[in-house]
Amino acid sequence: MRQGAEIDLEASEMSIRAAVHEAGAIILEKWLNSSSRDVTADERSVKCESGHGCRFVDYRSKGVTTVVGPVKVRRAYYYCVACGEGVVPGDKQLDIVGTKFSPGARRLMGLVGGKESFDEGRRDLEELACIKVQTKAVERVAEEIGEQIEAAGQKERDKAVASNIVPIKSIPKLYVSFDGTGIPVTRRETQGRQGKGEHGEAGTREAKLGCVFTQTELDEKGRPKRDEASTTYVGAIETAEEFGWRIHGEAERRGLRRAERVIVLVDGARWIRNLADEHFPGSIQIVDLYHAREHISDLSKIVYEVGSDKAKQWSTARQAELDKGNVEAVITGMRRLRPRSEQVKAEVQKTINYFDNNKERMRYGKFREMGLFVGSGVIEAGCKTITGQRLKRSGMKWSLRGANAIIALRCAQLGGRWEEFWTARAVG
Repeated sequence: MRQGAEIDLEASEMSIRAAVHEAGAIILEKWLNSSSRDVTADERSVKCESGHGCRFVDYRSKGVTTVVGPVKVRRAYYYCVACGEGVVPGDKQLDIVGTKFSPGARRLMGLVGGKESFDEGRRDLEELACIKVQTKAVERVAEEIGEQIEAAGQKERDKAVASNIVPIKSIPKLYVSFDGTGIPVTRRETQGRQGKGEHGEAGTREAKLGCVFTQTELDEKGRPKRDEASTTYVGAIETAEEFGWRIHGEAERRGLRRAERVIVLVDGARWIRNLADEHFPGSIQIVDLYHAREHISDLSKIVYEVGSDKAKQWSTARQAELDKGNVEAVITGMRRLRPRSEQVKAEVQKTINYFDNNKERMRYGKFREMGLFVGSGVIEAGCKTITGQRLKRSGMKWSLRGANAIIALRCAQLGGRWEEFWTARAVG
């Protein structure tokens, strides 16, 4: 290069990258087609998946988008008279049955489709990986992968529940936590459902999300410390009964039967308490401390003037009692309130009932002495990152199928199981 000449490094590196991709596509195409030898006399008839005999017809080419660019693959084409369908064994070998995207391209499409909107994913694929696809293709592939993850996960959970083998190594503390959050869906998915819309119609469906994590030790300040990379997630838009078996199966897969202590972190909602009682009998149930504090704060604002010293003094005193696990003192403090309004009286009684029903789940002083978590921040963060950041963005409306596929996809990605899924998929 001539000394003193200006260098456009960005243009140079982009040009070289494009050339490398083009060369890579040529090499890949030649390699794939060179390995596709002609059909021998013994191979002119093969079996379809139903076991019928299929006769060889001819060779056919198929365009495939790969991570290095588009290629054309030559494959032997057979026809099954009984099924009335074509059979291409080569597609199964290359893992391109029913798709024009290579496994590597689909992996990247699933990765971006789970992290951002499908159109943003399309743009990122083109900018970062030189893969040009349609937005609809990203959506379709990402949802298909999500469904595959869900199917694989369900098999794992069923196997864990059915297994009679209990590993010797124990888990000191196994935590289970779950919650619900609304997902905006299409009108078709809310027909006949009451909601908070202008005309009483529902605009969302509740996605139930659960997490499982473990704890082995405390930090240097004596506070509980979550085991690194131990959190896994499951979730779907489904009934509480269906979700109960889902989170139970995940806990079984994670070692429920070998846990020395099982702790269920809840927010006090009835459906959550019921699932905890049904699927995790004998567990230590803990109502999230910050939810309980919020109930006290909200009541103080209803009874006293918002922002007044009296409201602050009352809520501070009750929260201090709550932090010690002295729920009886908290309830006594509520019973001493003398609101005049019938509506406020009803709110006071409602809050008293909440604390009375959950008092054994609020012994926070005792729980802290046991070195346990008393907050459900993990699942709340999960609701924000898994569903909020991806499925609840402005203007989004989901079908149940699409939402559940992306929830499964994000649970795998954020629960550290993405690589595990692809490895198992390749082996399988």
